[in-house]
Amino acid sequence: MNLRTSLRISIIFIGFIVFSACSSEDDDSSSSNSSETINEIVNNVQSGDWIITEFIDSGENEINHFTGYTFTFSSNGDLIATNSETTLTGTWSVTNDSNSDDDSPDDSDLDFNIFFNVAESNNFEDLNDDWDILSYSSSKIELIDISGGNGGTDYLTFEKN
Repeated sequence: MNLRTSLRISIIFIGFIVFSACSSEDDDSSSSNSSETINEIVNNVQSGDWIITEFIDSGENEINHFTGYTFTFSSNGDLIATNSETTLTGTWSVTNDSNSDDDSPDDSDLDFNIFFNVAESNNFEDLNDDWDILSYSSSKIELIDISGGNGGTDYLTFEKN
């Protein structure tokens, strides 16, 4: 084997090692960042009461269905919506479902999952979904859902009360 062939094999081998090492580090980092992001979002929404400041259902502004309701995200997964006359109980969670096929516009696919028993209130049925998180802060979380059925886009925003 001549020097030129030996050098080519060495470069290919070193490139393979470097590529493999970088790839596994990137995978661990994104997994870790995802868990940290989920924990940050969960901790934010569990602190305090929230109100819906935007609800667009397939182009229709339907915020009036939730006016006067305060939402509390409990650490046990309960989601409680109350107004002066009614208390509704649902569930909530934040998950990383990168294997889902929910038409997510981003690769991280962090889902803010909401479920209310539809027998309690038809208006709250519209909140039931695995919402994609557009943005979040300690006082605001903006969600989006692109329907797989009719292709409509829904927007939901919670702000700390």
